[in-house]
Amino acid sequence: MLIEVTYALEKEQTLLSLEVDEGTTLKQAVEISGILDKYPQINLKIDKTGIFGKIAKLDAVLREKDRVEIYRPLIADPKKVRKERAAQGKEMRSGKKL
Repeated sequence: MLIEVTYALEKEQTLLSLEVDEGTTLKQAVEISGILDKYPQINLKIDKTGIFGKIAKLDAVLREKDRVEIYRPLIADPKKVRKERAAQGKEMRSGKKL
């Protein structure tokens, strides 16, 4: 069956298409793809993985046309960044200086 394995850095994205056997797990697909050789910083014990944007465990069995995604750690907490922007917007509207 045909699947894809993808990993993205800030300025580089990799999408690999490969043919795997029925019953292949997410972890097996990542290993077969060779992406771990290209990106040695990937650590499957720490980095989260998913299928089409939904978190999935390494033992998840893949289906035809699944896209396996390897997520890298976030640099900033999105909630915190949004709160900071909102606070800055309020200060600007009220005329206060930062």
